[in-house]
Amino acid sequence: MSTATMKAPELSLRKRKKVPTSQIVAVIVLFTVAVIIITPYIWMLMTSFKGTKEIFQNPGKILPIEWTIAGYKNVITNSPFFKWVINSTIVTITVTTFVLFTSTLAGYVFAKFKFKGKNILFWFILATMMVPYQITMIPVFLIINQLSLYDTLWALIVPEIVTAFGLFLCRQFCADIPDSLCEAALIDGAGPFRIYWSVILPLLKPCIGALGIFTFLEVWNEYLKPLIMISQVDRMTLPLALTFFSNAHIHDIGSVMSAASLIMLPVTVVLLVFQKQFIKGISITGSK
Repeated sequence: MSTATMKAPELSLRKRKKVPTSQIVAVIVLFTVAVIIITPYIWMLMTSFKGTKEIFQNPGKILPIEWTIAGYKNVITNSPFFKWVINSTIVTITVTTFVLFTSTLAGYVFAKFKFKGKNILFWFILATMMVPYQITMIPVFLIINQLSLYDTLWALIVPEIVTAFGLFLCRQFCADIPDSLCEAALIDGAGPFRIYWSVILPLLKPCIGALGIFTFLEVWNEYLKPLIMISQVDRMTLPLALTFFSNAHIHDIGSVMSAASLIMLPVTVVLLVFQKQFIKGISITGSK
C-alpha cells in the first residue's frame, strides 16, 4: 500500500504538462496589444464624464474626479442626435439587406448557371475591388446628381446595393454546394428562384452572417461618402455628424467625447451580440 501511495503523486506530477515559454510570451504580447488598443476608448469614455475645466487641469488622469453627464445632455439637447441615429440606422439596415440579397442571388447565378462570357464578367467585377473609391467618387457623384438623389439618404443607399466583395464571397460558397441538390430540386419541379430560396439560402447561413456583419460595420462607420453626398445637417449620418458637432463645439471636449461614445455604443452592442458570428466570419473569409 505504501508503494502505491508513493507512486500516485509521481504519476500526477508526470501528467502535469509544463506551459511552453512561447505560449506565455504570446499571451503577454496579446495582452499588451489589447491594452494599447483599448486604452484610447477607455480614455474617450472617461473623458466624456469630465467637465471642461477638469479636462484641461488634469489631462493625464483617466478617471474623472467629479463625474458629470453635462456632455451627454449637451449632445442630446443642442443637436439633432436622434435624427442622426435614425439616418444611420435606415441607411445601414437598407444597404445591408440589399447587399445580402444581391450578393447571394448573383453568387448563385455565377456558381450554378452557365452562360457565355460568365468567367470574363466575373473577373471584371472582381477587378473593381482593386480600384480605390477615391477614383470613382466623382463619377458616382455626377450620376447621383443626375438622378436627383443628391442630399438624400438614397444617395448613400443606391451606390452600395451591390458589392464585388459580397458577390465574390457568396459565389465561392455557392460553388461548394453540390450540384446534385439543385438537380434534385429541379426534378421535383422547383424553378431557379425556388431553388435559390429553398436550397441555396439555407446553406449560405454562415456566409450571410459574415457578410452581414462586415457590411453593417462598414456602412455604419462610413465617413467619406456621406461627406460627398450630404450637405443638410438633419440628413447626416453619425460619422459625418460627429465631425460637424466637433467643429461646432471645438472647445467643449467633454461634449465631443460624449458624442463619440454615443456613436460607438451601437457598434459595440452589435459586436458583443454577434461576437461568435464575427469571429467565424473572419475565419470564413480567410479560408475562402
